[in-house]
Amino acid sequence: MITTVRPLAALALPLSAALALSACGGSADAGPAGGANAEVSEVTVTHAQGETTVPVDPESVVVFDVGVLSTLDSLGVDVAGVPDAVFPEALAQYGGDEYPKVGSLFEPDYEAVDALEPDLIIVAGRSAAVYPELAEIAPTVDLTVDNSDFFPSFEERATSLAEIFGAEDEVADRLRVLDERIAQVHEAAQGAGDALFVMTNASELSAYGPGTRFGFVYDELGLTPADDALTAADHGDAISFEYLAETDPDLLFVLDRDAAIGESGAAAEQVLDNELVHGTTAWTNEDVHYLDSAVWYIAPNGLPSVESMVEEIAAAVE
Repeated sequence: MITTVRPLAALALPLSAALALSACGGSADAGPAGGANAEVSEVTVTHAQGETTVPVDPESVVVFDVGVLSTLDSLGVDVAGVPDAVFPEALAQYGGDEYPKVGSLFEPDYEAVDALEPDLIIVAGRSAAVYPELAEIAPTVDLTVDNSDFFPSFEERATSLAEIFGAEDEVADRLRVLDERIAQVHEAAQGAGDALFVMTNASELSAYGPGTRFGFVYDELGLTPADDALTAADHGDAISFEYLAETDPDLLFVLDRDAAIGESGAAAEQVLDNELVHGTTAWTNEDVHYLDSAVWYIAPNGLPSVESMVEEIAAAVE
């Protein structure tokens, strides 16, 4: 069975004609959220590092990505093992002893993974580099999202999870609502002025433009970039307070990396509280928006995360 991915209707963003998810085999029960997998036992998933045939509704799942974990949690899917990581508040339970830890996001504990006898291992983003080693233990998929084509790629990954866990109907409904919300935000953003996305880290500043890890706020949500010259560097472009004053954005979106990863240091509100920033249009008009940093930085590719992030931008422009 081939599952076709819907385009983002409002933005006319093309997706591939199909997800390249093919189902084969005998019979299996539907997953926790219900769906069309009641008559199949396996699906072949095309992912960031190839194709992998995995069981439908696997019993033992090890997840090395917090965003993927947030999607599975929202679908009622239980997991057997998680990384030792910083979790957003909504996923705080995974930091406890109830869930076995299988190493960090970057360095798996291969013995711990093997001991859980997983039917499926999922990596993405920070854990993608260890895909080959984990794939030797059990069927493994890399659900890394392509930041240069964020929403289509994100929808494809979410639909892949839905196919595996029998949650096609629920995920399709949520993606449909999300598409509609994106269209509304995109329209509202056209009259909101120009914007700049900034991350604070140890009192230093980085700015992100279109095509970057946070570029979807411009590319798909329709915000006008305050600076067209920003590069597509993974860690953003280092900027100064003088740069903020010269660029003078109408809206300023701020992610506090220290807060996201639990590091001590000056909060973003303190870092930006100076005369140069006070002179910007964003500060004057009270359009400096401090984002839910854990969601944006730790789990930006999860379905609940994207739903939340779209609403945060909506609150600033509508």
